[in-house]
Amino acid sequence: MEDAVAVVPRFTEVPIKMFVGDHVIDGVSSSLSDLTVHFFGVYDGHGGSQVADYCRDRVHLALEEELKVAAKETFNDSLQVRWENVFTNCFQKVDDEVGGRISRRTPEITSEPVTPETVGSTAVVAVICSSHIVLANCGDSRAVLYRGKEAVTLSNDHKPNREDEYARIEAAGGKVIQWNGHRVFGVLAMSRSIGDGYLKPWIIPEPEVTVTARAREDECLVLASDGLWDVMSNEEVCEIARKRILIWHKKNGGSTADRGGGTGADPAAQAAADYLAMAALQKGSKDNVSVIVVDLKTHRKFKTKS
Repeated sequence: MEDAVAVVPRFTEVPIKMFVGDHVIDGVSSSLSDLTVHFFGVYDGHGGSQVADYCRDRVHLALEEELKVAAKETFNDSLQVRWENVFTNCFQKVDDEVGGRISRRTPEITSEPVTPETVGSTAVVAVICSSHIVLANCGDSRAVLYRGKEAVTLSNDHKPNREDEYARIEAAGGKVIQWNGHRVFGVLAMSRSIGDGYLKPWIIPEPEVTVTARAREDECLVLASDGLWDVMSNEEVCEIARKRILIWHKKNGGSTADRGGGTGADPAAQAAADYLAMAALQKGSKDNVSVIVVDLKTHRKFKTKS
């Protein structure tokens, strides 16, 4: 198993200016200076588990470091640009640490690489607060939001045959070769990752970031490695996730009391994630399957028999 996941409830407090700027958001008190955010990450390793494991333990801490730097800045740009800068710096820092280009504790000096240069990992990361979902993706793992009855893809897979990625790799002197699928130099089936030092500068750690305002119709968010998406559609995954959440609550009396309390796993969402992983394997997925389901409904209403 080369995948790793990270779930950090009440991850940190983020300055409200990172979410609202000069605007006012419904449901957010104007007197608040910070918003509590939760962190979720899926890391799909290849060539070994070392980079995925390092990302699991490190990315959220590096993100917190970058958010502290951003909190001191005066913003003259958009919400999108703010989060792009924070996540780009975060992913680059972790990539540099993995490759030994900087030391985690003393960034001004180099250190030994964390892993061999042939090891890497995808990273799809969500930061969620009461008003927004901020998603950063690097690689071919994926995040999909179920809004109403529509599956909304919040990330775009970084595949070597994606038109813009193909052009970027070729412009840098690289080659995309058809070898059991499109691969960078016939080796790697994704065009961005953390690690993979032997394929730089063609493989980059730069994430694509989306900032999505939450809506009342939001049901759940699913983050997963490509082992799930290879055999199931976005719509199928979202519908199953919602259904399994509801089934868990109905079996447990419709109680919302035990949703982790902000400090642990939501058992209904965990049951949905487990079900999706098993369903993917039953459908013949040949890859590792790691799934996180986040229930975005604060309260769910259930019909009771009189």
